[in-house]
Amino acid sequence: MLRRNFLLGTAVSVLRGAALNPKERVGRALQGRDVDRPPFSFWHHFGLKTAEDHARATLDFYRKYHTDIVKVMSDFPYPRPAGKWYELKVESNPFPAQIRALELIRSGLNGQTDFVETIFNPFNVAEKLSSPEEVRRLKDQKPQAMLDALDVITQSEIRHARRALETGASGIFLAVANANSAALSREDYVRFSAPFDRRILDAVPGARLNILHLHTDRDQLPVFRDFPAAVINYSLHVTGIPIAEVRRDFSMAIMGGVDEVNYRKLGKTEIQAQWKSAAAAAGSKFLLSPGCSVPNDSTPAELLRLPSAIGA
Repeated sequence: MLRRNFLLGTAVSVLRGAALNPKERVGRALQGRDVDRPPFSFWHHFGLKTAEDHARATLDFYRKYHTDIVKVMSDFPYPRPAGKWYELKVESNPFPAQIRALELIRSGLNGQTDFVETIFNPFNVAEKLSSPEEVRRLKDQKPQAMLDALDVITQSEIRHARRALETGASGIFLAVANANSAALSREDYVRFSAPFDRRILDAVPGARLNILHLHTDRDQLPVFRDFPAAVINYSLHVTGIPIAEVRRDFSMAIMGGVDEVNYRKLGKTEIQAQWKSAAAAAGSKFLLSPGCSVPNDSTPAELLRLPSAIGA
C-alpha cells in the first residue's frame, strides 16, 4: 500500500510539472511516458544573411515563445558549381555559416533545451541549385546524371549532419517535400529520392531526436514506415491523413496537430481543441507542433497564442 501511494504521488507530481524541464519533457514523450503537458515547438523562416543574425533571431524566438525544442531553420545555400548545376563535388562543409550559427545557438541555450538542425533533402537541394523544371528534365532525360548529382549532395549533407551533431544538436530535422503526387510519382520518389533521404538518417543513428518532416500523401506515406527516425512530423490539415491512421502504421513519436496554413486565424480555444484532438489520436508518444512553418508575417501576439494555449 505504501509503495502504491508513493507511485501515485510521483505520477501526480510529474503530471503537474514538478521538476520537468524541456529536455525531460521531450525525453518522456519520446518514450511514451507521462508528461505535465505535451512538448511543443513551432517555427518560421527568418531569411537572414549572416550566422550571427540567424543565431540571434533563433535565440530571441526561443526566449520569447519558450519552445521545448529549438528547430533551427536553414536558409544558407548549397555551394553552386562553376559549370552545370549537376556537375558537383563532395563538400566537406557545405554550410559553414549554418555550423557557425549552430555553435552560437548551442552557447546561447547553455544545454537547457534540445535543438535540431534542419536539412532539406537532396532532391530539394538540387531544385534550389537549378529549378524544379530543370531537375525533372534531367531526371527524365539523363537519369544517371541525376542520380550521380543526388549522391554527391547526399554525401555532402551527411558530412553536414555529423558536424551539426558535433556542435551539440540533438538530431536533424530532415525535410522531405517531394513525397507526394504533386511533386513526384511514388515510383519516382522511391527511385530518385527515398534512398538518399534514408542514407542521411542512417548516417546519424546515435541522435536521440531525429525528426522526419514529410510533405506527403496517403499513397506515399507507407514508404517511410521503416525510416530510422525518432519522430514523424507532417501536416494533418494539408494532407487530410488522420493522426490515428498514422499511429496505426508508425510506432515513432508523432509531432503535429496545429494548422499551420490558417495559424494566424486560430484563437487560443481553437489551438487547444487541435491539441486535445491530436494528442488523443497520437497517444502518449506525442509532441505538439504545426505541420510545417507558420507564416513568416505572423505577429508576436499571434505567435504567443500557441505557448499560451498549452501553458508554456
